[in-house]
Amino acid sequence: MKKFYQISFYIFLTTLAIVMAACVENQEIIQKEFEEAYQESLKVEPQKSEKQNPYMVRTPEGANALDLETPLRCNVNWEDQQMILTLPYAKSAFKLERNGQNDPLPRFKVNGFTFDMMPAEQAMVRLTKEAGIRISSADGPYTSISAQDLQGEFSEVIKMIAESAGVYYSYNAKDKILTMSRHANMTLYMPHSRPIMLGLLDVIRGAGITNIVANWSDYSITFDADVDTQKKMTELIKFFESSPTLVAYDVSVFRLYPFDQSKDIEWKEMLNAFDFGSITTAQAGVIGRILTTTNDISVEKLQQFLGNQARIEAVSEGKFVVPNLWLARFDIGKCSAPGADPYGMSILAKASVEKGNQIFTDATVEVTDGQVTKFNIRSKLGENFLMIGLPNELFGIDSPKSETIIFMVPRLIRTLKTNEKVKNNL
Repeated sequence: MKKFYQISFYIFLTTLAIVMAACVENQEIIQKEFEEAYQESLKVEPQKSEKQNPYMVRTPEGANALDLETPLRCNVNWEDQQMILTLPYAKSAFKLERNGQNDPLPRFKVNGFTFDMMPAEQAMVRLTKEAGIRISSADGPYTSISAQDLQGEFSEVIKMIAESAGVYYSYNAKDKILTMSRHANMTLYMPHSRPIMLGLLDVIRGAGITNIVANWSDYSITFDADVDTQKKMTELIKFFESSPTLVAYDVSVFRLYPFDQSKDIEWKEMLNAFDFGSITTAQAGVIGRILTTTNDISVEKLQQFLGNQARIEAVSEGKFVVPNLWLARFDIGKCSAPGADPYGMSILAKASVEKGNQIFTDATVEVTDGQVTKFNIRSKLGENFLMIGLPNELFGIDSPKSETIIFMVPRLIRTLKTNEKVKNNL
């Protein structure tokens, strides 16, 4: 009997092993079929949505690359550069106008209007209540101000309150709505001069204004401005009424990739390659160095010297204009070479011209992430700048010992304010 149970238990274990083996084999087949089905699903193209969200779709780069300034800004004649250019323009050519509807306000007198530390829009509500005018504040709340015993024309009191708070207003007479805003759309009209217009565009960008529309048919620039920006533009117009001097900078930017990636560019070899005195000064910045050179070192000669040590890649070539004692910005990407990555690089310059054509330049190199380096340069007319030793790591390029260099040539543009009749006969 005991032997019978042993045989039965052995048969049970054998059967259980066979069943489990079958299950494992079946599981492997199922797993294999699942993996094959999953791999097939990856080959199927995803279904396109019938309607894409317009906020997730961007303008193609080809359309963004269109820039009307390109023929003027990105064309540098290195062979024939006028160091001093005289530029006549009509003295009454500048005009700053505010755009949009602004109907005349009702005419009546205001007597003894007083309020204490009240937001400007609330003061406006109190002032216009009896006139049945509604107040709309586009981007309030605004600065709290106080006033004591304001008197005069209704429109004059409105203007005083708006100016005290640093805001603009516009009035719609049909709907009796007065709208307040920190910004206003404006157009600056200027002389029909391309260098002057380029200079004004560079100054406006230097002030941080980017929403610019330039019209090259009537030589105007339209932009959104706050009160401080409007004051700067007014000062700029007054500046041009004094026949100012402008400083134009021709710029060439290129990258160097040493043939031997274990060695730096040997800049000291310039002392042997060029005559003594061709490099007049050498000064260190936060990063990199800046050399002041004579015209004996041109872009072409510099590239010939560097071609023995490194592969040269052109990044950008163009020009920008700086009114004396103003700050201007040149965005490298505006004139970047095909396939080059400008990496959001910009050059900001503030220039002053002293006696004897001495030029003092504060030059800053920036990228999207912030400032890279800065130099203060004193030079004579006819001398050039050469920024060296800017590691390409700063510009998102992982290449050992490679660097970016910037070659700049300053020139003078002397403006001459005159009348239209004399200007046309010059």
